[in-house]
Amino acid sequence: MNDNQNGLIKSFGLYTAFLLVAGSMIGSGVFKKVAPMTAELGSPWLVLAALLTAGIISLLGALTNAEVAGLIAEPGGQYAYFKKMYGKFFSFLYGWSMMSVVQTATGASVAYVFAESLNALVELPRLGPEWEAISYGSDPFLFTPFANLGVKTVTIGLLLTLTTINYVGVKWGGLVLQVLASSVIICIFAIILLCLSMGGGDISNLSQAAVVPVEKSSGLGFMGAFFAAMMAAFWSYEGWNTIGFMGGEIKNPYKNIPRALTFGTLFVIVVYMLINFAYLYVLPAEQFVAIHNAENQIAAVEVVRSFLGAGGAFFILILIMMSTFNSTNTTIMGAPRIYYGMANDGLFFKGAAKIHPTFRTPSNALLIQGIWGSVLVLSGNFDQLTDMLIFAAFIFYGAGAFGVFVLRRKMKETPRPYKVFGYPFVPALFVVFCAALVIVSVMEKPREAGIGTLLILSGVPVYFYMRRKYKS
Repeated sequence: MNDNQNGLIKSFGLYTAFLLVAGSMIGSGVFKKVAPMTAELGSPWLVLAALLTAGIISLLGALTNAEVAGLIAEPGGQYAYFKKMYGKFFSFLYGWSMMSVVQTATGASVAYVFAESLNALVELPRLGPEWEAISYGSDPFLFTPFANLGVKTVTIGLLLTLTTINYVGVKWGGLVLQVLASSVIICIFAIILLCLSMGGGDISNLSQAAVVPVEKSSGLGFMGAFFAAMMAAFWSYEGWNTIGFMGGEIKNPYKNIPRALTFGTLFVIVVYMLINFAYLYVLPAEQFVAIHNAENQIAAVEVVRSFLGAGGAFFILILIMMSTFNSTNTTIMGAPRIYYGMANDGLFFKGAAKIHPTFRTPSNALLIQGIWGSVLVLSGNFDQLTDMLIFAAFIFYGAGAFGVFVLRRKMKETPRPYKVFGYPFVPALFVVFCAALVIVSVMEKPREAGIGTLLILSGVPVYFYMRRKYKS
């Protein structure tokens, strides 16, 4: 594929591709998730075990995905993969889920953490109680547009600012990625060193488990609690597949995408294990449970505050803002390539297939995403919508891994620059883990899983409407 075949410009080399993988994952989870995981499991060592297990599973997924990414380097990532694996209908349901909730709500959720961190530094204005109480609809589709309006306004401002940056050129989005992702990684290693050298912690903290209340216990006992903790960890690892969306804009994609996926995911696993070990070294498990139960407390902030005071807390809040700014940028940068691909196939509004004549970006797809993400922010329930579709992400992850077997038959003569290590065991193991996580999610949260399934299937009539309208 030449540089201009799809109208996009190949701007990213291996280093930027590596940062895209790492920067997509390192968002708010690295600073927050140790608290809910500790509240689920009690034991610091079990928390680290759950984090490592989730990381290994994500690595298996990345290794498996790398083979497909090296085979099909087209805009839209998994949307393009699923089209080759299973046809347009399944790929549309994936794209619909990403557009309607998963990617847009994820971007909104991470941007909201940025605004909350700013609010912790400078209190943002709010409307009166009578305005904040105004709501429309009913749970889980309860809209509270005026609640915490100052934070929501900053969130929308961030979404639209980053949309504009990526609208005027992928190189500008890449520059933001390079500067912020590199800075965040350096700062995280600085936190690790500070915690281990000045934190006043003790290795014995990792052996002192917190008491998990009986009512907190999962219906599946220890296994259910472990899976619940892993689900929190998976939020931290979410985003490793973002690089596939940019397949049409990465130099030498058949080699650089597999390399970036593999080394980027491995790097993030190491970073997460080190920083969470540092957190648990400084504070005992009981304090993380208390942080989880308190309102408006972030684990990393409280850890650093414990030995560096208010100045340390200020530093962490700035770092969280940098990290979430960057993570929001990578989400905004990559996802419109899905909608662009759908529109090119006649499965989405034709205008979304437009490439800006000057900036060479999927400009309309970016605008659609920015506007819809802002609507979700005003609704006030984007986090809840994302929770309902977490299990769906693993349906698509599992389908993508199984697709390696499909493509080995469908495209067996096509050269593969990279073949997944440990085939067929690595992709098969990842498929089994995805199936187990989906089943546990359904058993533990049947209501959320049911509503999430309905949200995915809501795309079925849209698919047939689009096919009829554009005669795809």
